[in-house]
Amino acid sequence: MPTDSSIDARAQQIVDEFALFDDWMGRYEYLIEMGKDIPRIDDAYKTDAHKINGCQSNVWVRADTHDGRLRFTGDSDAMITKGLAALLIRVLDDQPPEAVVQADLNFLDDIGMREHLSSTRNNGLQAMVRQMKARAARLSAA
Repeated sequence: MPTDSSIDARAQQIVDEFALFDDWMGRYEYLIEMGKDIPRIDDAYKTDAHKINGCQSNVWVRADTHDGRLRFTGDSDAMITKGLAALLIRVLDDQPPEAVVQADLNFLDDIGMREHLSSTRNNGLQAMVRQMKARAARLSAA
């Protein structure tokens, strides 16, 4: 999944992909498909330390560094939530921690994701963003 492209380039690619769908049913189906390809977190890391607090579903995201770049893995027990995690991982994986901390992630608004999610899913998405950035900040400082 990771490529050498920047966060902005990856985000724009997702905006372009979502623009291909005429309705939100197609976009949700695409999001669910993205979740099937998520870089899967090892079951040993499905612990409270990697759990995203603030999501109604169980979501785990692990951040690690390799050669100065973040590597994210994740999983969820809910298909749409897993797709949301996959969306963020696709954009933020294999980036320098500092770039993840500073990423604006406006592509979530550009594709209309925030306005088409229920308030509980939107809160969960915001929790994922906050906690992934916090983990990037901790690894950046290490």
